[in-house]
Amino acid sequence: MSHPSLDAPNPRLPLHRWQIYPPNQRAIELAQSSQISPIVSQILINRGAETSEQIQAFLNPESQSLPSPLEEFPDLALSVELLEKAITTGQKIAICGDYDADGMTSTALLLRSLRWLGAQVDYAIPSRMHEGYGINKRIVEEFKETGFEVVITVDNGISAYDAVARARELGLIVIVTDHHDVPPQLPPANAILNPKLIAESSPYRGVAGVGVAYILAVCLAQQLGQIKGLVKPLLELFTLGTIADLAPLTGVNRRWVKRGLQQLPHSQLAGVQALIQVAGVKKQAGNNKQQTLKPDDIGFRLGPRINAIGRIADPQIVIELLTTDDPGIALERAMQCEQINQTRQQLCEQIETEATSIVEKLYASSLPQDRVLVVVQPNWHHGVIGIVASRLLERYGVPVFIGTYEQDEQIRGSARGIPEFHVFAALEACKDLLGKFGGHKAAGGFSFPAKNLPQLRSRLVTFANECLQIEDLKPLLKIDAQLALNQINISLYEQILALNPCGIDNPDPVFWTANVQVVEQQLIGKGHIKLTVSTDGVTKIKAIAWRWRDYYPLPPRIDIAYKLRENTWNGNTAIELELIGVIAIPQVCFSPLAPHSAKFNYKQRHYTCGFFPTNSLLELRIKNDVGKVLAIQSGQNTGLVGTKRENATSVDLSQPKIYNLVQAALKALEIDKKDAHD
Repeated sequence: MSHPSLDAPNPRLPLHRWQIYPPNQRAIELAQSSQISPIVSQILINRGAETSEQIQAFLNPESQSLPSPLEEFPDLALSVELLEKAITTGQKIAICGDYDADGMTSTALLLRSLRWLGAQVDYAIPSRMHEGYGINKRIVEEFKETGFEVVITVDNGISAYDAVARARELGLIVIVTDHHDVPPQLPPANAILNPKLIAESSPYRGVAGVGVAYILAVCLAQQLGQIKGLVKPLLELFTLGTIADLAPLTGVNRRWVKRGLQQLPHSQLAGVQALIQVAGVKKQAGNNKQQTLKPDDIGFRLGPRINAIGRIADPQIVIELLTTDDPGIALERAMQCEQINQTRQQLCEQIETEATSIVEKLYASSLPQDRVLVVVQPNWHHGVIGIVASRLLERYGVPVFIGTYEQDEQIRGSARGIPEFHVFAALEACKDLLGKFGGHKAAGGFSFPAKNLPQLRSRLVTFANECLQIEDLKPLLKIDAQLALNQINISLYEQILALNPCGIDNPDPVFWTANVQVVEQQLIGKGHIKLTVSTDGVTKIKAIAWRWRDYYPLPPRIDIAYKLRENTWNGNTAIELELIGVIAIPQVCFSPLAPHSAKFNYKQRHYTCGFFPTNSLLELRIKNDVGKVLAIQSGQNTGLVGTKRENATSVDLSQPKIYNLVQAALKALEIDKKDAHD
């Protein structure tokens, strides 16, 4: 028979730090002046929009005037001049792309635009498996041998000093278009376009590689007087690449992506329509009732199918998909993307399962001390281990460095970091142990001799302990506002849609609700929890928790953090919750013991306590030395405090001082019970 207990939070629940934005007093005032919901104005304040003018600019990005990119990018006019000359004189132009979604959409965008403008143009993408990221001397020399005279890099090249120097040595004109961090020594290109080289205040500062390619293509077409009919397809490719590359959805990215998402459902690009079809993306009605796609449609459906090709197959499949005008070829390539993505998913699941097993056996107990996870195993596909690194980070809350053996003596890997940990700085701290490496604050890639693995792990542990506190190891959840479940409806959801497109630097709004009862729950699909929640037994709302198999079943009473999502089934539309965080609420649960009492001391005060039957339930009563009583019924997470029940006040049992007092009482009753049996 179990003894009475006050249940502590379930240790199997996801561990998060909740950072809840404080309610801003100006939210109601701004809501009235801007004619929006106070909830929406609170979210906008959280995003940095603190005046009516800033709110209007955020909600209507097209209303803002943009500076000419020719004024913002120092080498843009020169780049346009070099390409105009190449087109008019018949010089052959080569594009060197990259194998991720940004690089492949950039390549397709420039191919489409340059062909439209009459250029002789072709492309190459380095092999992920054999060459790694970025333009290299082999590609440069092949371009020269094949008769190319102008080389444009897209989504790479800013760090390729040696390859660019070799190209110039061979007499090639080189235009570098990239968005990655700028190294101390710039490559000796004829022109460089990189938003990291322009003012931080510029609206173009956050564009990805595909954004730089889009700006270059549009300016060139305008210069040649052939812009009509070109912008729409290029904007669609820009939208795909920008969201898939997790670029910030601020500045021109927000403005152009918002427009591109509205265009994508009606795309004239055969490849885009084929990809939408095979991915099963449903075209949604936006807040203006026009069809639109959502960033998640690209981030979780179209983007992964594009990225899967670059990870484990030939990028040429995606380039053909996005440049063909033949619906038959487009559908064939889209089906290849679908099949390869399924293979990618299977690889990820297999590697994640193996990696999790290794971590649980070897490293889980030491993670609080190590504060970083380094896991290496043979026979993992290095094209997908970056995805697995992200999943391990989500599960364990520590920076993750994951690798696999290329040959017996060489390891190649990927890294993912938490906000308080700088991945590239960590790799820099280990550079004497590494071969090639690169990256930025949140992610990186690396290779190193296998013999250096013990030293590398030790060095990374030292680095992690220097920059991370133990509390940093819980992932941070930023929560915008508290909602009551009866506030959630279609009207509120449609107002929140005005904040789209949401993504990096403009995240989906996150809400929280306290003391929710889990009415029902079940596991569905590949380990998702589907549940119904309520706070009053009357208002019930459905929810989903993706990939939460390990946390099933959820406790009966929880605080929840969530996003809102729309679900349409059989013609009926309902707003549901997408859970991203939970906190278990302690509840007192009594076993059916005979009523008895005990005395105990707690914090230098005298108490008496005992169990009493009420309404077929046991009630724990704790009385202090001045006659005030705390009464708690079995299965509850709140109690009553007072000298009389009719004027008692409610208290939350999860408060530390209440929690600890109840624990002391239960311990006294358990000891008393044992003494009686003796």
